[in-house]
Amino acid sequence: MKTLTRSTRKTKAMENPCIWMQSGVVKKKSCNHYYDCATCRFDAGMVKAAATGKHITWQEAMRRFDSTDRTCRHALTGRTGHRNCPMNYNCDHCDFDQALEDTLSPSAARAVTHVQDIKGFRLPSGHFFHTGHTWARIEDGGIIRVGMDDFSFKVLGNPDRMVLPLMGQELNHGETGWGMKRNGNTADVRSPVNGVITKVNPNAMKDTRHMGDDPYSENWLFTIHNSDLKAAVSPLMDDEKSPEWLGREVSGLEEMIETVTGPLAADGGTLTHDVYGNLPTLGWNNLVERFLRT
Repeated sequence: MKTLTRSTRKTKAMENPCIWMQSGVVKKKSCNHYYDCATCRFDAGMVKAAATGKHITWQEAMRRFDSTDRTCRHALTGRTGHRNCPMNYNCDHCDFDQALEDTLSPSAARAVTHVQDIKGFRLPSGHFFHTGHTWARIEDGGIIRVGMDDFSFKVLGNPDRMVLPLMGQELNHGETGWGMKRNGNTADVRSPVNGVITKVNPNAMKDTRHMGDDPYSENWLFTIHNSDLKAAVSPLMDDEKSPEWLGREVSGLEEMIETVTGPLAADGGTLTHDVYGNLPTLGWNNLVERFLRT
């Protein structure tokens, strides 16, 4: 059989092309499942059809390409930079595949590239927000990463301790999922999504002094598995709705502060860092009830 190269593969460029399309088994198919092939109905159907001989697998298709053009499946799905497959798509025997699946993918949050400033509070793109100031982000491989937003840490300050759920624990959207403690005060926090905890960020349990420094990347809290990703984030606010919501929240905070300090300066004054620490007379419970909704 003649060896193929990239130049002979005819596929139309599109955003997030399915791995079955990139291998040439299907002509046009965009991935709408965040490259979580293990729970993808389309992938399951294609695998089943391949088993009956209706077509070849994507692995078999990729093996037909020249050995220098057999791209690693993780590069095909955008989880890593360009890399050729040295194992002829026998992923079960690949040390790199195992390392990425067991270590890199579940534990290392991807960098946040675009962040809006809403009156001094950071709001990243690509995140889904709950009104209780928690966020969820779907990442390649079907991982849902969860954390608390910049607003919550700037209002309540960095916690003395985070009380996080355990691996295997099931959380429900809108219900109390974890807590934070500061100066003898406790705040319950609502979970943004349903699912089962698959990993807890050890840094969030060891050293909480800088939780608010990078709440969207390094200081995420845990990852969740949910087989229906779209349904999991459907009740949350996306990039279109979250800026207006956060603007209203900041206005509400300004009104609370003005009841204690009088009119604020044009730059917001104490709004940008540790509001409770600077103005304890606002009341911990008042802030938690108003903004965390607990």
